[in-house]
Amino acid sequence: MSFEIRRLTPPEFSVLAPQLVEIYIEAMNYRPDILHNRIASWRNDLIRPGFSALIATHDNGTVGVAYGFLGSPDNWWDAELRRGLRLQGGPTEKQWDIVRNYFELAEIHVLPQYQGHGLGKQLLEGLLWNAPARYALLSTPEVPNEDNGAFRLYRSAGFFDIIRNHRYPADARPFAILGATLPL
Repeated sequence: MSFEIRRLTPPEFSVLAPQLVEIYIEAMNYRPDILHNRIASWRNDLIRPGFSALIATHDNGTVGVAYGFLGSPDNWWDAELRRGLRLQGGPTEKQWDIVRNYFELAEIHVLPQYQGHGLGKQLLEGLLWNAPARYALLSTPEVPNEDNGAFRLYRSAGFFDIIRNHRYPADARPFAILGATLPL
């Protein structure tokens, strides 16, 4: 199969947001009724400093997406990160260093039928290639023994544990928050 990885401008991302959120919903196995709320949220991220987005395309259209931006205390995810660190007795001096200088990999998803072709790795590396921060952070659902493609991808790229078994208010599943030193 032949795929192309392409960087999107913010206007392109905005126009494609409905289709990109559908990829997210399918890849994460979320209920379709969150579509409109997530589209609005993703479009709001366009104005965040350091915003960058990539897509993976194939003859059948867009099959993957990754985007992120610089971490900032005015973001709900940063507040969750800080809350999680406090719950674990932190943040430590090293964790403060990370919290003050990170690129949030907000989303990275590939449609299930196109997983296993290296698209996640290409999206990850492409998005973080020149990220304007010392660290990259992301969250991913916990799975037993880290036995899935997402954990294998993140570990192979050098991601380490920041917080494990974090509970977000809107999702009952536990999540791992992982970090990597940039460049990868």
